[in-house]
Amino acid sequence: MSDITPLMARGEGRTIGRIGGLWGELMAEFIGVFVIISFGDGVVAMAVAALPGSGRAATPTTIFLAAGDWLLIVFGWCFAVAFAVWVAGGVSGAHLNPAVTLAFAARRNFPWRKVVPYWAAQVVGAFVGAALVFWVYNPAIQAYNLAAHTPKSSGQALASYSIFATFPAPYFHGAVGGPLIDQIVGTAFLVMLVVAVIDARNTAVGSNLGPLIIGFIVAAIGASFGANAGYAINPARDFGPRFFAWVAGWGKVALPGTLNGPGGFSNYWWIPIVGPLIGGVIGVVIYDLFIGDVLHARLKTSEQVAGPIEETPAVPGKSGSGS
Repeated sequence: MSDITPLMARGEGRTIGRIGGLWGELMAEFIGVFVIISFGDGVVAMAVAALPGSGRAATPTTIFLAAGDWLLIVFGWCFAVAFAVWVAGGVSGAHLNPAVTLAFAARRNFPWRKVVPYWAAQVVGAFVGAALVFWVYNPAIQAYNLAAHTPKSSGQALASYSIFATFPAPYFHGAVGGPLIDQIVGTAFLVMLVVAVIDARNTAVGSNLGPLIIGFIVAAIGASFGANAGYAINPARDFGPRFFAWVAGWGKVALPGTLNGPGGFSNYWWIPIVGPLIGGVIGVVIYDLFIGDVLHARLKTSEQVAGPIEETPAVPGKSGSGS
């Protein structure tokens, strides 16, 4: 593909060094998370507002009457993550998730100096993706809020807000412990399975199917653990669109994440941030303890080599993370 003329060919000598390094990686993280949110929040907008408003549901406010609605969302997020990893993987490694970045810094030699810049690019990409979904689906969202008598500014427009970010199930009764544990567990599974998929010492996925398998991981988590708290499992995925929803007028239901009344919750915004960051590190440690160390020991024994055994690194140029 060397015959493709770069868009920034003019003045290339001044820009090639910059975008070939950290700035290029941040650009890839931004566009990757933008893809995730555009398709992920987009599929929720379909289920919540567009399908009912277009006459394809029983009423203008009919949502989630059957498992099919949830499966639509689960597979929408699956494909969103897979396509995003394919887009960004060759440049940044497609972390696309602050929890993945932190876990890779802790256990996969990802440079600590890049952690905060990656986080910033991921959050900004999520914010812009949410803005695109709002731009495309604003008429459907307005129609839904009108039919449901839940204007954005009321602080009760939970259904239309849910297009953008997550909230806990009513059966938690506003408690913190259950949703926090849910986010820790879900993200631990995400990172544990991602590092398993990209570990060349294990049964690594071939033929560039890694991104699709990572999408299936997200689908599996959504199908098995999603209803508790919306399976954010990604601080950027939740906070970027949450902040956009607050800017766009959803008020306290977005930030600080408060809904009054039965089954409500208060100051929820931090749980989809802290829970995934904890869970991601736990996930990679569990994998290394139960699987990674075993693979390392077997390779050391069979090959009689000294020093560490190289694993597919979580560094730019190697696809294999995401969500």
